[in-house]
Amino acid sequence: MVLFPVLLNKRPILFTGFVACLVGVLTACANSPTGQSLERSLAVDPKLEDNASILGSQTNEQISSAQLPEDFPTVIPRYPDAQLQNVEPLTGSDAQGQRTIWSSTDPSNDIQAFYRRAFESGSWQVISAPNQDGMNSFIVRRNDLKVRVSIPTDTTLNDAEETPTETETNPNSTTFEIQYIRSNTETAAAPSDALESSETATENTESVDSASGKDQNFTDFDNVPPGLRQYVEDLAALGVLTPDSSSANNKSEDSGTQFTANKIITRRQYARWLIETNNRIYENSPGKQIRLASETTQPAFQDVPASDPDFGAIQGLAEAGLIPSPLSGNSTEVLFRPDAPLTRENLVLWKVPLDIRQGLPQASLDAVQQTWGFQDAGKIDPKALRAVLADFQNGEQSIIRRVFGYTTLFQPQKPVTQAEAAAALWYFGSQGEGISASEVLQQSN
Repeated sequence: MVLFPVLLNKRPILFTGFVACLVGVLTACANSPTGQSLERSLAVDPKLEDNASILGSQTNEQISSAQLPEDFPTVIPRYPDAQLQNVEPLTGSDAQGQRTIWSSTDPSNDIQAFYRRAFESGSWQVISAPNQDGMNSFIVRRNDLKVRVSIPTDTTLNDAEETPTETETNPNSTTFEIQYIRSNTETAAAPSDALESSETATENTESVDSASGKDQNFTDFDNVPPGLRQYVEDLAALGVLTPDSSSANNKSEDSGTQFTANKIITRRQYARWLIETNNRIYENSPGKQIRLASETTQPAFQDVPASDPDFGAIQGLAEAGLIPSPLSGNSTEVLFRPDAPLTRENLVLWKVPLDIRQGLPQASLDAVQQTWGFQDAGKIDPKALRAVLADFQNGEQSIIRRVFGYTTLFQPQKPVTQAEAAAALWYFGSQGEGISASEVLQQSN
């Protein structure tokens, strides 16, 4: 009974002695057949070395070494916890972008929902989005940047585009890709094969990018009225003077890109300029941006279906209450007439709310006559009277003063030229609290 406690107390000593003896034996037999056999029996199983995932770790080959391109636009939303797997340049001689492959353990529908929210809530124009017809890509644009996010529902890329990634060793991950390209002056209508959309409804919108003002040097600025030239040049530098998508062709191979300052602007074109300029000027102020409508939204106007290339802009203005529509209680405004000329009173009516950022004041015919002194005030639509009066209160930053100069005739139904529309959009805000396109350009430099 006394011997057992004694042995327990001496266990560390016995273990130390055993280890010492074992080391001695191995040292003595290091070069002997017996020692080599013993060494092999104690070595790590080489199969475990070749399959590190069995041990719950990754080998160096399994860890992606892809680096995010230096020119990857920060405005492109990145899915949380997604791992970059591969980067390769886009095909096409004039492409200036990259194709990036990403992998995530989340299901594809979660990733798709993330990008749908991101693109529909930001200052992006959604050209196309995944739908029940098999389309699994978002194609969006923002100024001169075009992005395509492809999220295959079967967690693999198309056979023609498949690139070896981590998915091969991790079948439970979702692989998706983000392609981006900055449009060139001459090639934006047919950018890279990777960004071409197969849907006919988007072809006209794709061609609109060829006239991005930021990428073009208009060859006919001499035709712009001198009093409006600086406004047009600043708006062109912002990249928001896209042409009318319903027009035939505003560019010839010999003459270059034409702005056609004295051409009448259509309602659809002004709607697009209005949103693009507002969102460009307030790029860092999400609360002041206008959201583009999704193609799944119920159209507010009978003549502007979701397939219309300018649906996102026109519907977005209607949903924001910036243009009269059934959504704002104007039950008779069921047609937008997108290809009709923009009139002076609509130029002011759509823009003034974005200057004052509050409800339009009550106005009467007498009030407009006493302030502006317009001889034809009686011809102004009652809906536009309030905007005309509010514009007067904006002093030197008034749209009417900036665009039309001094006048005692408003001519509310007179069509507006492209140069006049650009001048109206050059400044957003009230006196002392607004910002001009010129100031935005200075900040970006």
